[in-house]
Amino acid sequence: MSLEVDVRARVGEFGLRADFRLPPGLTVLFGPSGSGKTRLLRLLAGLDRPEAGRVGLDGEVFDEVVARVHVAPHERRIGMVFQEPYLLPHRSVLANVALAVREGDRPERRARAEALLAQVDATPFAQRRPAQLSGGQRQRVALARAMAGEPRLLLLDEPFNALDVPVRLLLRRLVRELVDRAGVPTLFVTHDLDELRFLADHVLLADDGDITTLTDVATAVARLDGRRGTSRE
Repeated sequence: MSLEVDVRARVGEFGLRADFRLPPGLTVLFGPSGSGKTRLLRLLAGLDRPEAGRVGLDGEVFDEVVARVHVAPHERRIGMVFQEPYLLPHRSVLANVALAVREGDRPERRARAEALLAQVDATPFAQRRPAQLSGGQRQRVALARAMAGEPRLLLLDEPFNALDVPVRLLLRRLVRELVDRAGVPTLFVTHDLDELRFLADHVLLADDGDITTLTDVATAVARLDGRRGTSRE
């Protein structure tokens, strides 16, 4: 299963050009703030539409501007996690995850949600409301919810950016385990070089709206170190 992207988009004076083929595994989308990372994720999720080009996953077309094809976000089977988890405040943790399960009757959806919460070590607070959780606990629930719909693609937009370092380290390992278990293409946005080194199978570099360079970790780190060295001179 692979994601194929060749799109152009513009917001005001900012232009985005993305052209790559994303393989299975975890790909880190790396670049500074304002380089188009979140904009790209919104396009892939169907929240925004490209001005030109095509997005497809495993042979299914999500967007094709010329043919006027646009698949709605809820029909794409994409799991998403943001910096803010956006959990339903009036629902329990278990209910938040169960609502995202796509198939089965109520007991089956509940059982699926309980299994997912166990995978992210969130069973002890399954009956709590989101306001009763720490930031790290809320992101565990967001990860479980993202997996609940059996996604064909995972998009994670700096999900640990607001968390303390020890919590971030724990959740990095958890994401790595979930991606390995799911076996689907995953795009993880960050501007943290340590996160890139720990998580990435592949690296997609974002540079002022140009997202076309897919490479391996060693090459990406060498290139980024070279950029930092040049900027210090």
